[in-house]
Amino acid sequence: MGPNGAGKTTLLSLAAARLHPSEGVVRVLGGALGAVDVHALRSRIGHVDAGLATAFAPRLTALEVAMTGATGSIALLGDRVGEAQRARAADLLEVMGCGAIAGRRFTRLSRGERQRVLLARALVPGPRLLLLDEPTSGLDLPGREAFLAGLEALSRDGLTTVQVSHHLEELSAATTHALLLRGGRVVAAGPAADVLREGPLSRCFGAPVRLARAGGRVLAVIDRGPPD
Repeated sequence: MGPNGAGKTTLLSLAAARLHPSEGVVRVLGGALGAVDVHALRSRIGHVDAGLATAFAPRLTALEVAMTGATGSIALLGDRVGEAQRARAADLLEVMGCGAIAGRRFTRLSRGERQRVLLARALVPGPRLLLLDEPTSGLDLPGREAFLAGLEALSRDGLTTVQVSHHLEELSAATTHALLLRGGRVVAAGPAADVLREGPLSRCFGAPVRLARAGGRVLAVIDRGPPD
């Protein structure tokens, strides 16, 4: 978490092996960037970016978009997708609450539905690491909560997930650790219960943050003081 320009997306791009560090060493899943086969490494990493939703051919169905995760491509390479992978894509859509819309065109789905389909797509290859870049940005309240419910189901299966977000309410109740960035530097890092507190968050965002907690989730507002 952190304000705009803090370096969150850059950090996630390094974790996705899509950027190389200008100095120092970055290790992802035990391999140092620059010393491992990045193509093999990327095949073990799932990545969900809201901008990906506009990249697919308009004719593709939700199931077909999910199936592209088997080849890590935007196009549906049907000759390279086996029945087992097709069945896994269909099963993951069910897990994400999208089984009933599997046959509908992806472009005709709501934004929340598209995000859950993209989450299923990222999981088709069975990644060891899942990266989410502001996955609930622009979603309405029901869409956001449905997406977070899917994340909590994944956490129960033990999948390591890293999420970039501007807003505390967009974090799953299953979040275990947090990293606060400001100006490319670490403000605080560690167990979520220690980091997602008013003091560290106020330093991170440069404003007095006040918190409320409900159902294992954390909500934040800026304390603007009493009205004049």
